[in-house]
Amino acid sequence: MSHPFTVSLVCWHDGKPLLKSIREAVFIREQGVPAELEWDGLDDSCRHALALSHQGDAIGCGRMLANGHIGRIAVLPQWRKQKVGTAIMEALLAYARTHDYKRVDVDAQIHAMPFYRSFDFVEQGKEFMDAGLPHIKMFLKL
Repeated sequence: MSHPFTVSLVCWHDGKPLLKSIREAVFIREQGVPAELEWDGLDDSCRHALALSHQGDAIGCGRMLANGHIGRIAVLPQWRKQKVGTAIMEALLAYARTHDYKRVDVDAQIHAMPFYRSFDFVEQGKEFMDAGLPHIKMFLKL
């Protein structure tokens, strides 16, 4: 099935303006995450997934740290429910598999647990607060 968008893996240096625009819109403005928490200094060492519309607009993103921690999955509101997040996760998981990661994990916002379960992620531990939002750690064996 063809989608009205593409997902590419990029480094922070190449994708920074587009990646920042999505995360500022979703995490900082929409969800109220403080900028000092969003910009944690880890982006340079991550592999990033960037979703672009066929018109070239940045519409979603995500990242994976070298230790297999996936995070910062964000999709602009007008693009939700169109499989953008799914395509971002598929790209990051494919990267993890081709680089022989044994497992990956996420700190999932509670409302996003069904999304991660759809990839067979399993909850681990108790709910915790991060940036004022309830989360739970989830992992996936590859």
